[in-house]
Formats: sequence, structure tokens, C-alpha cells
Amino acid sequence: MLGALVPLDVRPAPSPVPLVDDLDEVALYVPPYMGGVEDLALMARMPNLRVVQLLTAGFENALAHLPSGVTLCNAAGVHDASTAELAVGLTIASLRGLDDFARAMPLGAWVFGRRESLADKRVIVIGAGGVGQAIRSRLEPFEADVTMIATTARPGVHAFSELPELLPRADVVILAVPLTGATTGMVDAPFLALMADGALLVNVARGPVVVTEALVEQVGAGRLRAALDVTDPEPLPPDHSLWTLPGVLISPHVGGNTSAFLPRARLLVAEQLQRFAAGDALRFVVSP
Repeated sequence: MLGALVPLDVRPAPSPVPLVDDLDEVALYVPPYMGGVEDLALMARMPNLRVVQLLTAGFENALAHLPSGVTLCNAAGVHDASTAELAVGLTIASLRGLDDFARAMPLGAWVFGRRESLADKRVIVIGAGGVGQAIRSRLEPFEADVTMIATTARPGVHAFSELPELLPRADVVILAVPLTGATTGMVDAPFLALMADGALLVNVARGPVVVTEALVEQVGAGRLRAALDVTDPEPLPPDHSLWTLPGVLISPHVGGNTSAFLPRARLLVAEQLQRFAAGDALRFVVSP
């Protein structure tokens, strides 16, 4: 059997998913989008598995369940448009106080006042991959001054080593990096201390990129603001202080989960199946 494909849907599938009657036949596996650990654990029951094609850009959760010798591919590019769209949306919503207006509506309160514009803001985007570049292309028409950061410098992109010089000048810092050993806890107390007073941190990467306790301290002191699509822990417990801190806007990890996801996911899986069947090189291989 070429592969076992679950229905491509934007909703989490029930876990575990009954894929085929005989898992011994599965050679290519596409775990359900936003599925659970049970879906990943099924890989251990597929002795002839050769390829796992994820429907997410992040792949850290799958690595712990990946059998030796199996090729892992992520969904690079599938979520770029949606995630970039939300990054810009969170930035504008926070700067313009849209969350304050929404909270004032049930009270019938006319919360008039001058708010900040994205225009003329100095924005740092940390992560210059597909999502980061998509964020940049959407920010520039808003007349923002965008600086890109990556591990190493290249034309139009600064290196991580330049952050101590660049952070104090930024009005907005957007995180769009994968979760790796190098990026886990990257935004810690010293990092946040370098950010300018009143600056906005936007995280559409992964929750553990930011040290939550350090962020709570800085935001709680009124020095920084935050707009977060991802948190650590996640889901964020109902009694967590981030929910009620002034200057914090939270969305429930919905960066890639839009109507734009499904057609892009279908195209990717169809192309990968064709490549696999023809013996051609697969795209977006992340392991080995």
C-alpha cells in the first residue's frame, strides 16, 4: 500500500484514528492535523513505514515517535500565508487597542482615544524562513520599517548576534522561528530587558521560545506588551496570569488553522505522494 491518508480537515481528528485494517502495509503516513500523541504513536505499529508527512511546519513533537530510518517531512509553506496574516493582525490589534474596544462593547462604553499605528514602526522579525518572509511582505505595505533576523547574516537579513544592538531600537518584535535547542528559551529575561520601554512582543512561533515567567514579569511591570498565538504552557490554564495582565492579547494557537490551510495541504500531500510513487526526492525533509 502506498500510504495511509487521514481526511484533510482543519478540525482535530479523534485519536487514535483508524487508518487501515492492516498497519503493516503502510509506507507513507500523514498524521491528522492537530491530532494527539496517539496519532504519532501509531508509527511504532507500522513496520514498513518509510515516510511521515506532517501537516504542520513544526515537527518537534513527531521526532520523539519517529522510528529509526523513517524520513520525516514537514509542511513548510502550507501555513505561511495564514500565520503571517495573524502575526500582522495581532500586531495591529494590539497597537490599535482592538481588544480593548471588544471588551468595551458589552458595556456600551465609547473608548475614544489616540492609538498607535503600525505605520512608521520599527519592526524586527526573528526568523527569516517562509513564515518570516511572508510576514515581512505583509508588513511593508503598512509603511513599517522591517528588519529581518536569522542565524547567520545574508543580504537583507541580519544575524542573531546583532540582536543586542537592534532590540533597543525596535517598537515591535515578531517571533517566527522553529522550536529547536537553540531557540528554546531564547526570549529570556536578558532578551526582554534589551527591548525598549513600551515595545510589543508578538509570538507566532512556539510557546517555549519565550520564558513565560520572564515575560509575565516585564508585562506585569507595565514595561512591555505582548500578543501571543502560542504560550508555554499550552493550552494556557484558565487561572494563568497572562489572561488578565493589561497589555496582553492572546489567540489560541490558530495561526495556521484557516481556510487557506486545506487547499495548500492537499496540494502538498498530492505532490509528495507522486514523488514517493515515482521514487523522486521528497520536499521539506527535516529528518534524517
